[in-house]
Amino acid sequence: MTGAWLYAAGGAIFSVLALLHAVFTLTDLRRPRRIVPADAAVMHAMMASPVRLAGPGSSMWRAWIGFNLSHSLGALMFGAAAAAWGMWPAGTPAAIAWLPAALAALYLAIGLPYWFKTPNRGIALALGCFVLAAIIG
Repeated sequence: MTGAWLYAAGGAIFSVLALLHAVFTLTDLRRPRRIVPADAAVMHAMMASPVRLAGPGSSMWRAWIGFNLSHSLGALMFGAAAAAWGMWPAGTPAAIAWLPAALAALYLAIGLPYWFKTPNRGIALALGCFVLAAIIG
């Protein structure tokens, strides 16, 4: 498949962003300074506030850390799968070749209103790679 390197490039972008997100989240456990509220009082309120669904056994802070880590894992798995996509056997239906682009487009649709500039730029670049890969096959 001639677009294999584009799937690999797009997948690598997702994987790097996901790994950085996980590292930032884990380092915030000891020294919160990256993926945390700018107002320390908000972070302390998150630590003190239980999540109604979870009851007193959890807090909004613990849920925040868990959400960020699971988000990182999902993006990393997608990145790895997309990078391997180019090795898919010849004769793959064209509609399936568009799946990485479709998922990247969903990530971008979520990211534009809710995330930061750097991941949105990376996702847009990965989306471009996946679209080009699907077009050239």
